[in-house]
Amino acid sequence: MDKKIIFLGMLVGSTIGGYLPTFFGAGVFSISSVIFGAVGGLLGIWLSWRMIN
Repeated sequence: MDKKIIFLGMLVGSTIGGYLPTFFGAGVFSISSVIFGAVGGLLGIWLSWRMIN
């Protein structure tokens, strides 16, 4: 069950992080979107791990 929560945190974090640069005029497939998606995924993993433990 813990793996599912961590995966969900990664999915939500990377989705929000990848979409965030579009508010500033960047495209969905821009390099900033990829970077923010990776950072958001890592942040989502960290937050879900903290929530479990």
